[in-house]
Amino acid sequence: MSGAAAGKGRTPAEERLHRKERLVAALRLFARFGFDDGAGGHITARDPIEPGRFWINPFGVHFGHARVSDLLLVDSAGNVLQGSGSVNQAGYVIHSHVHAARPDVVAAAHSHSTAGRAWATLHRRLDPLTQDACVFFEDHEVFDEFSGVVLEGEEGKRIAERLGSAKAVILGNHGLLTVGRSVEEAAWWFISMDRSCQVQLLAEAAGTPKPVRPEAARSVRETLGTPGMARLNFRPLYADIVREQPDLLK
Repeated sequence: MSGAAAGKGRTPAEERLHRKERLVAALRLFARFGFDDGAGGHITARDPIEPGRFWINPFGVHFGHARVSDLLLVDSAGNVLQGSGSVNQAGYVIHSHVHAARPDVVAAAHSHSTAGRAWATLHRRLDPLTQDACVFFEDHEVFDEFSGVVLEGEEGKRIAERLGSAKAVILGNHGLLTVGRSVEEAAWWFISMDRSCQVQLLAEAAGTPKPVRPEAARSVRETLGTPGMARLNFRPLYADIVREQPDLLK
């Protein structure tokens, strides 16, 4: 399915709502997991009707308070076309280049999680220490050119180039960025990658962890690191947050 395509059995309008609802649910989940940090962090979803545009959470609205009606539709120049509020400039710069460089990407997620930021200071890829971490084996990159808050288009372009065809990139001295062919996928990869960072930090603090053999890690990635498995893992989280916080759909 291309980045702009509607989901199976859904019209473009239904797909737009589907993506917006999952985006806001992901924001609420990020708040639950402690990924919110002041006004930083953003999740975007490509619009299925006008694929050159994407939906993003408004700057300054707490992840835990975001609703579908709060989302902003922005164009390739960063202009707000629908919704009320302003756009996080750094979020626009990073996400606009990722969406432009990867037509297959429907959604991208970035936030300043504690474990993600801690691991990002090491400028290293994650090792395949656990079954969960294996989904990122040979499928994530490191961007080690931190020069401050990402406000310039050129740096956003370099981040997109470094991401390449991978599902995630570790932004040195900054945090994590994950992408997917659905909002569910991008959000689940972020959740899973943050936990993998935490596990490796704990394991290395305790001793010298033994990684999974490369051939086994690749096998796990091919089984569990697929878009379908990411959507499956996100599904119960979505059901739980909607039941607990139904106002997010308003």
